[in-house]
Amino acid sequence: MNWINNVVRPKIQGMWRKRETPENLWVTCPETGEMVFHRDLESNQFVIPGSGYHMRMGTAARLRTLFGDGGYTELPVPDVVADPLKFRDERRYTERLRDARSKTGFQDAIKVAQGDLRGIHITVAVQDFAFMGGSLGMAAGEAVIVAADAAREKRTPLILFAASGGARMQEGILSLMQMPRTTVAVERLKEAGLPYIVVLTHPTTGGVTASYAMLGDVHIAEPGALIGFAGPRVIEQTIREQLPDGFQRSEYLLEHGMVDMVVHRHKVPDTLARLCAVFTKTRISRPADDEADDQAADVAPAQADGGADNDNPVENVETRAEAAD
Repeated sequence: MNWINNVVRPKIQGMWRKRETPENLWVTCPETGEMVFHRDLESNQFVIPGSGYHMRMGTAARLRTLFGDGGYTELPVPDVVADPLKFRDERRYTERLRDARSKTGFQDAIKVAQGDLRGIHITVAVQDFAFMGGSLGMAAGEAVIVAADAAREKRTPLILFAASGGARMQEGILSLMQMPRTTVAVERLKEAGLPYIVVLTHPTTGGVTASYAMLGDVHIAEPGALIGFAGPRVIEQTIREQLPDGFQRSEYLLEHGMVDMVVHRHKVPDTLARLCAVFTKTRISRPADDEADDQAADVAPAQADGGADNDNPVENVETRAEAAD
């Protein structure tokens, strides 16, 4: 009867056992509750197809949208002391760092790279919220400085994708020191006459907003991104007033002049390329499909106001640049 116990019974039990499904196989839209297959979401740059909601996007995916697979060179960031304050709350800071590095595969929250975007050489710094909330610590501060210095050395535009909850509390005053340090690095870049473009993603808050994230020559925001210093709940509890609908969201900031444009994630690479072309006075190289679209647009009827789209911030930048020349 051993064959019944060893073969038949396990098969019968397996038929009734609940099958385990990977947790990340399906993703739920926070706005509509729509279920999206993770592979479909990834192929759509982590934008929910139905609602258009922009989910958080990792560093590797960000770089891939700009440069393709492996079309960039990652720049090294100097090592810093891992836990200078020997900080501990519910867990040791060193344990949190180890878990974050294991989860993301990164040493810290910001990765720096250089590559060609539509034929224009650029320097990019990408902040990843998955690494301890994208918090600004000593390593992240060093990364921003490395990015600014590399852009000055190679005479390239610097593009920064911001995503952070603020300064890293486990590093105390050492994390707050990164705010003036990164500000100085950005100012040195501007003194060199090089463009600094910031893409504000969800969320960008705290000390990051109070320093390098709001110092750009042009600020682009993704739709629906939360952008501010203190969060809306903290503000409401402090002033004891009801905040307006959409307060601190990218569309609200655009309406009140805090950002220059709100751009869908699918259009961010082209928008960045056009801005870099304006600032560097360089022609951009575009894929054949894009050139065909441009030719089709050229034969379309001109607009009633003379053909210029005054609502297009990039074209407005181009017009101002030509006028300056």
